[in-house]
Amino acid sequence: MKMKLLLVLSCVLCVSADVLHDDIAITGCSKSDGEDMYGLDGEERWYADFINKKGVMTLPGFVDPASYQEGVYQTAEANQQVCKSNLDQLVKVYKDIPPKFDPPSSPMIYTRDDVELGEKNTLICHVTGFYPAPVKVHWTKNGEKVTEGTSINVPYFSTEGVFSQMSRLDFVPQQGDIYSCAVEHPALKEPLTRMWVVEVQQPSVGPAVFCGLGLTIGLLGVAAGTFFLIKGNECR
Repeated sequence: MKMKLLLVLSCVLCVSADVLHDDIAITGCSKSDGEDMYGLDGEERWYADFINKKGVMTLPGFVDPASYQEGVYQTAEANQQVCKSNLDQLVKVYKDIPPKFDPPSSPMIYTRDDVELGEKNTLICHVTGFYPAPVKVHWTKNGEKVTEGTSINVPYFSTEGVFSQMSRLDFVPQQGDIYSCAVEHPALKEPLTRMWVVEVQQPSVGPAVFCGLGLTIGLLGVAAGTFFLIKGNECR
């Protein structure tokens, strides 16, 4: 596996105590490209155009004019030489280090909508916590491989340094059908598989009959009590 390295150095140049501003400089390089820029409060102000050999101000014309001292572009070129020299050393140091692999966690399966038998729906297989991307996801229905109606999104990189990805399967749920999604990744010795079964509870008449019967018995009891109460009064 070939390793591609990008070396990026950045620093905050100035932070004002009265009015908070971030003045930042970034220098980056790879074997074939490079970047050198200055920014303020998240906006790029100046960058080095290494193709046309010049510095470029990126601020729009309606803002207050700003400029950098003469020689800034030449400094950027010198920074690139240092950056690429450091990059060569990193390539030598890391060439024999095996790449990092983080296995995905057990996938989650859920439906997009509430399940109704015979109504179109979508099964979602959500995979998280893996590195590098992507994963491979395989679907089955009742033990048979399914490819029609399947899709998978672009891996999403999280702030924790790992990826997540979702695969979808369009389906029409039928009672008792069994679906599965199997996840493959280089960090896994065997696929992670999660099953999902179509189980829709049918409405039961038992509770309704029981409540109706109880209500009937209760009403009969009230009627009988009323009858004996009236008879008792007549006998006095």
